[in-house]
Amino acid sequence: MLNCRQAAELMSQRQDRRLTRWERFGLRLHLWVCHGCRQFEQQLAFLRAACGAWMRHKE
Repeated sequence: MLNCRQAAELMSQRQDRRLTRWERFGLRLHLWVCHGCRQFEQQLAFLRAACGAWMRHKE
């Protein structure tokens, strides 16, 4: 099973590339049991949305 550092790395990489089936499975399993990483995933989603809104507003 992934540790939190590996899960965070995969969540970051997921922004730039499609994860393999095993990476997705391992990440899903880790997120199922780790509250802290689920919160980190929500924070990444918030930052992605905020940056997207800022870029649209900037244009």
